Amino acid sequence: MTTAIPSKSVGALSGLLPFLRPYRLRIALAVLFLVLAAVSTLVFPVALKSLIDQGLVASDPGQRVMALREHFFALFAVGGALGVFSAARFYLVSWLGERVTADLRNAVYAHVVHQSPEFFEVTQTGEVLSRLTTDTTLVQTVIGSSLSVGLRNTVMGLGAMLMLIVTNPYVMTQVFGILILVVLPSIYFGRRVRKLSRASQDRVADTSAIAAEVLNAISVVQSYTQERREAARFDASTESAFATAIRRTRMRSFLVAFIITTTFGALLWGLYQGTQAVIAGQISAGHLGQTVIYVIILVASVAVLAEVYGELLRAAGATERLIELLFARSHIVTPGSPLALPAAQGGSSVRLEGVSFCYPSRPLRKALDEFSLEVRPGETVAIVGPSGAGKSTLFQLLLRFYDVQLGRVLIDGVPVRDVALADLRLRVGIVPQDAVIFSADAMENIRYGRPEASDGEVIAAAKNAYAHEFLLALPEGYNTFLGERGVRLSGGQRQRIAIARAMLKNAPLLLLDEATSALDAESERMVQAALASAMKNRSTLVIAHRLATVQRADRIVVMEHGRIVDTGTHAELIARAGLYARLAAMQFDA
Repeated sequence: MTTAIPSKSVGALSGLLPFLRPYRLRIALAVLFLVLAAVSTLVFPVALKSLIDQGLVASDPGQRVMALREHFFALFAVGGALGVFSAARFYLVSWLGERVTADLRNAVYAHVVHQSPEFFEVTQTGEVLSRLTTDTTLVQTVIGSSLSVGLRNTVMGLGAMLMLIVTNPYVMTQVFGILILVVLPSIYFGRRVRKLSRASQDRVADTSAIAAEVLNAISVVQSYTQERREAARFDASTESAFATAIRRTRMRSFLVAFIITTTFGALLWGLYQGTQAVIAGQISAGHLGQTVIYVIILVASVAVLAEVYGELLRAAGATERLIELLFARSHIVTPGSPLALPAAQGGSSVRLEGVSFCYPSRPLRKALDEFSLEVRPGETVAIVGPSGAGKSTLFQLLLRFYDVQLGRVLIDGVPVRDVALADLRLRVGIVPQDAVIFSADAMENIRYGRPEASDGEVIAAAKNAYAHEFLLALPEGYNTFLGERGVRLSGGQRQRIAIARAMLKNAPLLLLDEATSALDAESERMVQAALASAMKNRSTLVIAHRLATVQRADRIVVMEHGRIVDTGTHAELIARAGLYARLAAMQFDA
């Protein structure tokens, strides 16, 4: 998307143009049928005038019957044409509404999933979900209905105005003057409606954010018996959204009442002038009927356009929020001319040179401070230290979720900034501390590591991670649905599926972030053996608080306050009686 962010008015809907452009032919057909339906409506008063003046006024009864028959056939033909054209218009605009909304929703979602973690530090997941659902629904209503209704009534209103000017300019001059008094206040109040619409949608997004947060942590909420408090917090947010929506509705109601009242006055004035002209013998009864219907069409079109204008203003607020997401730009992008990573022989090398890094949300606190580390191909390096030492930050930088402020991060001798993101992340396998399980079956959860893998390869990875036996014991084996976030599994089972997923990926660099933290002693021994096998012929970085899991590492790096304070084997670090020795004493004594 390279277009400029639209202004905060109905013009914000111009942000939808890139999504409408691919369907120009269908839009043209919809407009054609829309115009034809409007013209059919405008022809109806002409046919009615002929019916009154020629079919009812003829003196000879036989001629009158024949004339009536012909004119009724003409009216039926007009009605039939109106029905066909309206149906075609309805289908095309409904199709456009559904298609454009789907494209918009897909584009926003695809854009959001490419954002770096920095984006999600300041944007709540519930806010994104609200924009993907509530806001796109508003846009669909406009494209699939309101916009079409607005265009149709615009054509009909302009056509009725033109016919009134041609057939009765005196009446039209007075009606037009009244309509000007309608339009000017409508513009003013319409702007206030748009602002309130945007505020209302923001409040709805707040409620979605609260709900998403609480439902994702429902076990914690219930364990602390905070259900009533969270329900009250949600209720307060809902009431705030309700109050804002009522202010918007009140303003729109006043706008609609004003427009309908004034336009109805214009209708009555036109009707009064027409009856006076008939009495004076200036126009025929059919001419009066034609004039009245055109005035009704004109007034009704203005009234409908006022309502549509309110819908457009509301959709403009929704479009602004969606376009804001589309214009969110991640600083973490593939460079214009990315460098290729060399073939990994026996694992990847890792080097961090004088790295200093602060998270965007904490710019004054260094997570890493002049940090330097080198990992040779095939080496297993353990990273230990107290919480907040910067251990997990290393993994974030190796995967290039963030860019460093100072220094360089290199994999296989190539700076990660110069490598295509996909190539970099394909070279890295990770087992996070909090194992992520998707709402799918066990087979697909493990296959997430390599989507093209066969069932046999998935099962082999599960066996290596000692997950095969408990997966077979599930009701449908590997095809068992694991529930949202794996709620049907224990913590250790979820962790073993995550390990199997990383094994299946078979990347030359393996990152283990407390990979055995959720396992019991027996499972940990099994998985440690599996991990030992998985570490062969690849480089491995292991983060662990439980020091028993890192004693056999080739090297142990001890971190504190974003710096390396010691390096060595388990025995060497114990002998030095430093931070590692104190951590080990606390754990092993316990």
